[in-house]
Amino acid sequence: MSTVELTKENFDELVPGPEGRDFVFIDFWAAWCGPCRQFAPVYEKAAERHQDLVFAKVDTEAQQELAAAFGIQSIPTLAIIREGVLVFSQPGALPEAVFEDLIGKARELDMTEVKRKAAASTGAAGPAETV
Repeated sequence: MSTVELTKENFDELVPGPEGRDFVFIDFWAAWCGPCRQFAPVYEKAAERHQDLVFAKVDTEAQQELAAAFGIQSIPTLAIIREGVLVFSQPGALPEAVFEDLIGKARELDMTEVKRKAAASTGAAGPAETV
């Protein structure tokens, strides 16, 4: 699977809640952004290698409302949602080896523990710790 375009119209289909898809990686980018263009091939390669995961891209110019909902202030920004929980969000283009390491760490997360910590800190299941 290659990357898919994520919009506010298809968000609920591609990024459902806790009972939905296990993993969704989201690359927030814009055509005018040099570091975004630099990161794009790294992101595409990872999508090809990890076909069991969903790799989505959000054009922040076309999807300003969605970018705002994630609090995107600089691009590129990579976000990881696992079992409906935002487990990672960080700006900056990642080198291929670092991105692969991050994917591995995201796979290893104990989501029961992440959700427990999120519930304890917010009183309900929600965004949790970073990978």
